[in-house]
Amino acid sequence: MKQFTIVFLIFISLLVIVSISSTNAQSSNTDATMTINSFEKGGSGGGPSECDGHYHSDDTLIVALSTRWYNGGQRCFKNININYSGRTVQAMVVDECDSTRGCKDNIVDASKAVWKALAVPKSEWGETSVTWSDA
Repeated sequence: MKQFTIVFLIFISLLVIVSISSTNAQSSNTDATMTINSFEKGGSGGGPSECDGHYHSDDTLIVALSTRWYNGGQRCFKNININYSGRTVQAMVVDECDSTRGCKDNIVDASKAVWKALAVPKSEWGETSVTWSDA
């Protein structure tokens, strides 16, 4: 009986851990507004990226997420899928779009490379509706 109790407690503990770790996952497509950002030094992004304190080339598939999605850095260096008009691209999270400093809470702030990969017409660059999920 004692052995059964120990096994049962371990099983319950594992279920709790799995439940907590999956709570922050965006497994289904989430509506968002994609904006354009420069992650290069002197670019529109301002300072270096929150995840690593470095600047990044705008030719890489990278994004900043609104504070609630950035989740205290838990998505740093993880890929997300971004969907636009039937196309999907994976981009790496490298920064936070700080919602306490004016960034709306539904923003995927993307590099030029993301906009190009999604084939968004240049005339529409700036802000557009997308969906996203964790990769």
